[in-house]
Amino acid sequence: MPDTTRARIQQEAARLFVKSGYHGVSMREVAEAVGVTKPALYHHYADKEALFLAMLEGTLAGLSRLVQAANSQVGIRLQLDTLVYELLASAPEQRVGLQLASELRHVSPERRAAFEQEYRRVWVGGLSRLFEDAAARGELRGDLPPAMLARAFLAITYPLVTGAPTSDPQGTARALLAVFLDGATPRQGAA
Repeated sequence: MPDTTRARIQQEAARLFVKSGYHGVSMREVAEAVGVTKPALYHHYADKEALFLAMLEGTLAGLSRLVQAANSQVGIRLQLDTLVYELLASAPEQRVGLQLASELRHVSPERRAAFEQEYRRVWVGGLSRLFEDAAARGELRGDLPPAMLARAFLAITYPLVTGAPTSDPQGTARALLAVFLDGATPRQGAA
């Protein structure tokens, strides 16, 4: 079977997992939704947990691409603007990934720990490196740990991804960055 079958399997499985939860979906239901036999499904994924984790790894790969896109820009403001805009533009896919991640507790402790470690390395670590590099360039305060900045940034961006879609992703990204980078209080000397 071509790779498009794997993509269809993941797409249908995501729809089913979001609708019914991890335990509410069987491999038989996934096979039926995709229009393949159970043996064909098991040819691609050893079990439901392997399918579920493959979907989460796809979400993580998307987050990695966001960090790479941000890294290609010059300056923390433009880097974060790119990252937030792309995050908001891809919100439907990210929303599914976040909903799936909430079901992570159902996978084996070993697989869950491995995924969480990779998530921290790719997403939180990638953001931390952006902040660390910006501090080294003098664009951010040096007294704030990059990991803390990354967690604060995630705390204000996740509600934008999980909430209702915005009609103006670019404007929303700029407003969020104004608060994150400049604060919400008036600038001295501003009228």
